[in-house]
Amino acid sequence: MKFVSWNVNGLRAVCGKGFDELFASMDADFFCIQETKLSPGALELEFEGYHSYWNLADRKGYSGTAIFTRQRPLSVSYGIGVEEHDREGRVITLDMGDCYLVTVYTPNSQSELARLDYRMAWEEAFRNYVCGLDSQKPVIICGDMNVAHQEIDLKNPKSNRRNPGFTDEERGEFSKLLDCGFVDTFRAIHPDLEDAYTWWSYRARAREKNVGWRIDYFLISSRLLPRLADANIRGDVMGSDHCPVELYLTDQS
Repeated sequence: MKFVSWNVNGLRAVCGKGFDELFASMDADFFCIQETKLSPGALELEFEGYHSYWNLADRKGYSGTAIFTRQRPLSVSYGIGVEEHDREGRVITLDMGDCYLVTVYTPNSQSELARLDYRMAWEEAFRNYVCGLDSQKPVIICGDMNVAHQEIDLKNPKSNRRNPGFTDEERGEFSKLLDCGFVDTFRAIHPDLEDAYTWWSYRARAREKNVGWRIDYFLISSRLLPRLADANIRGDVMGSDHCPVELYLTDQS
């Protein structure tokens, strides 16, 4: 099974940059999208052979997530069941029978860490949510998690030490999530690979110079590790300040 996750930084924008062709060429069983930035009724997007599920923010044109899946889920839920965290369209969960698939767009701590306190509350609530799912069946988590976990995951760790996405607090919360029994699939396959990033600033030709951050992930419950076949970063795909990430799992025997 092939899974793709991509923060598109505005779905309408990438639809004007050949998204239909890209979607077809990637041939994913599950295609998860973050930061759709859509308002209700703003875009009708369907792909033959796929079911689609959308979670939009209360605020128009902000945040938002979506999942396209070839396999119809047993059930779908939106958010994490905490009202203060469920107004921005950040989470969709599919119950696929043998596992849960969760796509997430984690809140950014913002300039001068203005939203760090909220981010910490979100992290605890999200961790409790996915650990609760994991107690029932294995979980696949994907999305823009807005944190570079280790120094290897960004180009300039020293100069970004207290910047949003690389604070000790955010990195610590990500470690807590892994300690609950989740595995960073990219690092499981590529433990020492450097210069592998998923986000680049639009400023200073950062992408051209590959001055980036790895903040987009596929995490899986540790008991899914025997099914992990591959995990990749598709840095060749343009259209957003992020690039897609991929996960391959063998079919359940």
